[in-house]
Amino acid sequence: MADGATSEKQQGMTAEGWLTDCWYLGAVSNELKAGSQFRREIMGQPVVFGRTHKGDAFALRDICPHRLVPLSAGRQLDTDGEPTLECPYHGWRFGAADGVCKHMPSLLEDAEMDLSRVKVRHYPTHEKNGLVFVYIAHNARDTGDPVVLPPDFGDLPDKPNFVIQEDFNAHMDDAVVGLMDPAHVPFVHNQWWWRPPSTGFKVKEKNFIPRERGWAIERHQPSSNSKLYRWAFGDKVTTEICFMIPGFRWEVVENEKARFFTLTCLTPQQPKLTRITQITWWSNLPMLALFKPVGKHMGRTFLRQDKRMVDLQNSGMAYQKAMMWIDDIDVQAKWYQILKRSWVQSRTQNTPFENPIEPRTLRWRS
Repeated sequence: MADGATSEKQQGMTAEGWLTDCWYLGAVSNELKAGSQFRREIMGQPVVFGRTHKGDAFALRDICPHRLVPLSAGRQLDTDGEPTLECPYHGWRFGAADGVCKHMPSLLEDAEMDLSRVKVRHYPTHEKNGLVFVYIAHNARDTGDPVVLPPDFGDLPDKPNFVIQEDFNAHMDDAVVGLMDPAHVPFVHNQWWWRPPSTGFKVKEKNFIPRERGWAIERHQPSSNSKLYRWAFGDKVTTEICFMIPGFRWEVVENEKARFFTLTCLTPQQPKLTRITQITWWSNLPMLALFKPVGKHMGRTFLRQDKRMVDLQNSGMAYQKAMMWIDDIDVQAKWYQILKRSWVQSRTQNTPFENPIEPRTLRWRS
């Protein structure tokens, strides 16, 4: 039988506040080598990610139900034409495509045991644009199709130009709110090459509109202080910033000929540990090939600055949990919580999800 099932009446969210029946970023494609696998933790559960010798990505719960040994410590073998992952303790083999036990070496040929009843949890995966997404169903025994399609971010190159990852010592909710906060930039990210203090504060006014399970800042010209955008694209350039639950934020900067796309994915690992992965693609921007090492360093600097604020915030959260949210800079944080509640309601009542976000113009100084 499958393991890790839940008996909660509420659907769509765990007791820790993580959304379920959702897709999360599981791995970057180049992390998965054919015939190998590795262990990763998602929502407090061990998951083994691997790639078969045929090139297919897979994800299973990384615990053999027999003696609880990690399957990631085993090896991949072909069993009657199927790719399987073998436990290193007693040789039990589990199908990479479904988690069902295919072979127990110790069983006699006349043993009356239905191997199909022995399973490890199988997580559906979807690989596209150099990323492997994993679907986390609310019910661990659920073997049906995902209730939502995997995330689709449009026409992107098959491989990212670069990827940056950092682990934040924060609950996913706090990491999401911190990364979407529009007012911290002049204080946290005030490098000379991005937002120097000499820029001063300016009034920002942006139009927000609902999008699939989230919202977007309508297409607009980048901020006047975004020197890098003007350097790469010239004056005729627009940008659009979007967010979608459970934790995807992306920004596209483009003109008629070129496109620059940055995606930030948040994956919950433990109650106070969230993996932040930033993936960047571009097309028709040959000058950025020379800029790649510098761009990667800049992106990592940004993430680590945000991570430092999380660590500082934790020192205060040790004494107080409640935070003060104000309009208009914290409206997006409020929207995130509203979306979570709406998602839980739709999953619990088994009704279509309806986006509660309405168009709105937000203003602030930064």
